[in-house]
Amino acid sequence: MIDARPVGYVIGLLVVALGVSMALPMLADVLEGRGEGETFAISGLITIMTGGALVLACANSEHRGLTLQQTFLLTTCVWVALPVFGALPFWIGAPYVSYTDAFFEAMSGLTTTGSTVFVGLDDMPKGTLLWRGLMQWFGGIGIIVVAMVFLPTLRVGGMQIFRTEAFDTMGKILPQAAEIAKQISVIYLALTVAFMLGYSWTGMGSFDALVHAMTTVATGGLSTTDASFGAYRGAAEYAGALFMLLASLPFVRYVQLLSGTARPLWRDSQIRVYFGIVFVSVLALTAWQLIVLSAPSEPAFREALFNTVSIMSGTGYSSVDYQLWGGFPMTIFFLIGLIGGCAGSTSCSVKVFRYQLLFSAILLQVRRIRSPRGVFSLRYEGRPVGDDVINSVMAFFVLFFVTLAVVAIMLALIGLDPVTAISGAATAVANVGPGLGPEIGPAGNFAGLPDEAKWVLAIAMLVGRLELMSVYVIFTVAFWRR
Repeated sequence: MIDARPVGYVIGLLVVALGVSMALPMLADVLEGRGEGETFAISGLITIMTGGALVLACANSEHRGLTLQQTFLLTTCVWVALPVFGALPFWIGAPYVSYTDAFFEAMSGLTTTGSTVFVGLDDMPKGTLLWRGLMQWFGGIGIIVVAMVFLPTLRVGGMQIFRTEAFDTMGKILPQAAEIAKQISVIYLALTVAFMLGYSWTGMGSFDALVHAMTTVATGGLSTTDASFGAYRGAAEYAGALFMLLASLPFVRYVQLLSGTARPLWRDSQIRVYFGIVFVSVLALTAWQLIVLSAPSEPAFREALFNTVSIMSGTGYSSVDYQLWGGFPMTIFFLIGLIGGCAGSTSCSVKVFRYQLLFSAILLQVRRIRSPRGVFSLRYEGRPVGDDVINSVMAFFVLFFVTLAVVAIMLALIGLDPVTAISGAATAVANVGPGLGPEIGPAGNFAGLPDEAKWVLAIAMLVGRLELMSVYVIFTVAFWRR
């Protein structure tokens, strides 16, 4: 059997850190004077005591680096444990929801999905709003470390192609993770501060600017108002679009940029393709509004830009109810939501590089059929791509769409209509945020769904955020053998 003590030790430390961080929303509630500070004090105490007990129970284990099995187990269990405790403030205090709703909100926050079951955000205590933003902020930096350290090492979904540029970590998971996290933290914090100042410049209040900066850099999308970015509009939409684009780029490029090497940022084909898809989508949606809807040119471009970047980056903000634009825009939004941003960023979904490898493999096969005697090899960024990478990417695509179909069928069996079931499954597995339809679309939320559907969607968020295979592998018999 796998020795789970090192895994428990790390999880315990992270749970303690989560409990300590509850002091920030507690302070916000105390300063606001609405009497909700006690909620975070109690939740933080429970969280710290439980995490501390787990640390003490596992402290006698040897910490010489994690094995592959332990790394898989840690990657999944962290994203299960933290929402369990992150949900406590919602359940114990305002907004006084059921634990199902509290867990759904916490899972949505930490996986940076951005789907919400909360209504009346404009009147909610600031501590609660800050806690939602903090959970997405923690989830964003956490998933960057997972994408740069763990997934390449675990050879999940073709991520091993980035292993050499994101540091060689085999056999030294935790020490290298700490080194990388230190560099990322500086960049992540700097972007957060820059985004907050940018939002303040557009006219947002300081508190709203802070929360939106945290949920933007995490490409999470939880807002402080029910109207999301519809409460701001104008310059805030342009700033938000720019900030979401920056958060969707590989953070390893920022690390390289800080070290004085800018060339990888400009030459990264993944980034160029990502910007190309955004450009074409914005152009198409702007033209649609101008020609079909007779919309004014500047608002048409601004709304198309903001909402396109929001969906493709997986942030999930909305500034308008774009469902009113018609079927063609809905098709574009659905498709780009299944593409996502760049690997190694806080963005979600399939990721651009996998589509690049998929289409390259298809074209290569066509060339081989056309010229049977030819010798062809697949290359990415000028480097040869091994069969293990292609097989891993193909497996990811199959698992992604099979998972999406299974989740959609489960939601339909629970009683959701086809549009809600399919778009709900897609938005959960791809961690995008809003779905389609009047209930879970950009003008609605997930509050009215049955509890069973919320649990299914919460699990789908977890599976999608951790890129499927790193979760599925722990349910195989072979995984638990020595």
